[in-house]
Amino acid sequence: MRVHAQRAGALLGGLAFPAWSFADWTLNLTPGVTSTSNEIYSLHMIILWICVAIGIVVFGVMFWSIFAHRKSQGHKPANFHENTLVEILWTVIPFIILVVMAIPATATLVDMYDTDESEVDIKVTGYQWKWQYEYINEDFGYFSNLSTPRAQINNQQKKGENYLLEVDNPLVIPVGKKVRFLLTANDVIHSWWVPEFGVKKDAIPGFINETWTRVDKPGIYRGQCTELCGKDHGFMPVVVKAVPEEEYTMWVAEQKEAAAKERELTQKEWTLEELMERGETAYQTACAACHQADGSGMPPAFPALKGSQMVLEDIAGHIDIVVNGKSGTAMQAFGNQLSEVDLAAVITYERNAWGNNTGDMVTPKEIFDYKNEQ
Repeated sequence: MRVHAQRAGALLGGLAFPAWSFADWTLNLTPGVTSTSNEIYSLHMIILWICVAIGIVVFGVMFWSIFAHRKSQGHKPANFHENTLVEILWTVIPFIILVVMAIPATATLVDMYDTDESEVDIKVTGYQWKWQYEYINEDFGYFSNLSTPRAQINNQQKKGENYLLEVDNPLVIPVGKKVRFLLTANDVIHSWWVPEFGVKKDAIPGFINETWTRVDKPGIYRGQCTELCGKDHGFMPVVVKAVPEEEYTMWVAEQKEAAAKERELTQKEWTLEELMERGETAYQTACAACHQADGSGMPPAFPALKGSQMVLEDIAGHIDIVVNGKSGTAMQAFGNQLSEVDLAAVITYERNAWGNNTGDMVTPKEIFDYKNEQ
């Protein structure tokens, strides 16, 4: 009986106060993990309390004047028309307040734009709908794609803890080092945002923006693209993993070694089965969001690959459209997004999956030669 009463009370409370039941009552900014984010938080609190003080004074004087000089007590309104002293006061006092507010705000802005003396430089490029990270001084880079399963997105599975905020390859940076980001975009305007860093910067095609961060403690920090950039704008998360310097140094060495091995794979003799296995992974990462996991597409914007005449017959045209894209359509050029191995694998997979069964095999060396001939 008591359990039923508790459930009924919870239900009535939820109906009467839905915001209390489902919303997190967070009424303020939270300090981040960088000096910049903490400066922004401190600046926010300074301005907030200045505004609170102004509100108390203004409304206090107003309510006191209304009460103490009310008409029922025989008071008559005073006339301040063209009163020089009053006009000077209500001009000078707000000016002084604005100057007091501008000093810390300007200091914070100057610090936010100071990208000099960086210790790690990373180029960040926005694509529809993923991020590319290139470690400028280390000669390697990679793409970071959403890793939330499509089954969760389609409500076929329970949502995970980091739903739509998880990626296959997070950006890795060292703790305690000044990291400079050079941001641009390949197609449309994106915006790279990590709230706990106090960093938000637009990535614009044909233009390079700069920003920086220095993370104070190890951890995984999540953000998103905050510029409406197309169909999958909401599926373009940012995940940054901050690690101690020793761990970062080891990770960089591993990435450079892996990049060298990847380049060597171009010359390997691949079998159809190996290309199909790798191609399925590449397809699910780069192509399935538009052309669907079963190759059925979303016509007319994203045509079906299953049973497509181009896929079944035109090998040269198939290679060309995957490498160079198609002008005037949503089909991107993947020539600079995928390695020669992944390009060959995904083309081979598309020509042999979902019942296409052409038996065609495109090798990484063919892709390499095709790029050099252009």
